[in-house]
Amino acid sequence: MRILERSGLGEETCLPPAIHYIPPTPTMETARNEAEVVIFYVIDDLMKKTGLKPKDIDILIVNCSLFSPTPSLSAMVVNKDLLQVMPNSCALVVSTEIITPNYYQGSERAMLLPNCLFRMGGAAILLSNKRKDSSRAKYRLTHVVRTHKGADDKAFRCVFQQEDPQGKVGINLSKDLMVIAGEALKSNITTIGPLVLPASEQLLFLFTLIGRKTFNPKWKAYIPDFKQAFEHFCIHAGGRAVIDELQKNLQLSAEHVEASRMTLHKFGRMRKGDRVWQIAFGSGFKCNSAVWKCNRTIKTPTDGPWDDCIDRYPVFIPEIVKL
Repeated sequence: MRILERSGLGEETCLPPAIHYIPPTPTMETARNEAEVVIFYVIDDLMKKTGLKPKDIDILIVNCSLFSPTPSLSAMVVNKDLLQVMPNSCALVVSTEIITPNYYQGSERAMLLPNCLFRMGGAAILLSNKRKDSSRAKYRLTHVVRTHKGADDKAFRCVFQQEDPQGKVGINLSKDLMVIAGEALKSNITTIGPLVLPASEQLLFLFTLIGRKTFNPKWKAYIPDFKQAFEHFCIHAGGRAVIDELQKNLQLSAEHVEASRMTLHKFGRMRKGDRVWQIAFGSGFKCNSAVWKCNRTIKTPTDGPWDDCIDRYPVFIPEIVKL
């Protein structure tokens, strides 16, 4: 109960039907039903908004979290630079979390935490390298940086599916998770920084690094001001602690992380030329960054998941919500 009270989740998050039973019924059939509800909805919505038909899709990539290999071997092969070697193509990417088969029913605290964080949801995105789509595309993907720490045993096991002493399967989140996530983020920033930061920030970072190595190793490390490189930050909404840590380490304001906090709680208008930094974490342990540039001014959608409640946001989220 204490974990749930501090999770930052709102009343509008959803668990799949199978988890509403006592006891829960995590069968293959109920897991497939959950996948179909989420995946078919987001694909239908995307097709409606883009005006495309299934026959217009050249590449399909699906990520179903722990319900299937993530990514599957075929998706790994298909995804590898496929749009670069297949000109004039459209790729449909679908991602979701399938909660049903992975809902932990034991009593180990470290394995109960995912129950308090993961909820139903999915997303579909259409990528295209067709020249004619450049004018109507919302964003242009400019950089992708992937950092993987799986060679380190601690990092590999910090998010790990296993059985508890009673034989109940769940996801164990290690107490070292935030430290490992911080190390992965540092490595990722080191790679993406030179690609996006202005020269002034890169020089400040370089001078500080040289000073620490040459004069005084106790000098405080310089944290680049990524606010000079991006107008918007889309931080992995995997939990309140993740957002808090990134806000502190990157020296972001409450406004910069508002979208991530509200996304976590619930499940903006963008101008042409705005730059977005997406930061995500995952088991393995990995940290991924994607940099997008807004191609055109994007109007607030009238049929999105926030449409019926956007007037209420941002909401105040207390440290503890008594249940």
